[in-house]
Amino acid sequence: MTEIPAAIQRFIDTTNAADSDAFVANFTDDAYLEDWGRGFHGHDGARSWDASDNIGKRSHFALVDAEQQGDDWIVTVTVTGDGYNGTSPIRFTVDGDRISRMLITP
Repeated sequence: MTEIPAAIQRFIDTTNAADSDAFVANFTDDAYLEDWGRGFHGHDGARSWDASDNIGKRSHFALVDAEQQGDDWIVTVTVTGDGYNGTSPIRFTVDGDRISRMLITP
């Protein structure tokens, strides 16, 4: 498996540590997150999604695979917690040392 960018590793690590402030800080100010058609913008959006679908659901991520596709990364994780449980790919765009775009699609 290819080594993933530090920002994506922090996405996993801050989720697993239940560190919401560090999770939100890992995104750019103008980040866009989309989860099955629901869009979230900026730090406020990242915090909202984190509370409703991620750390707020006590999610835990285990990295399964990662592949770079152009400027994006497709990272497959197994998710456990009080919300979604299963394996899913997540598409990330990284800008410098933070995440600028994250897409979870059906």
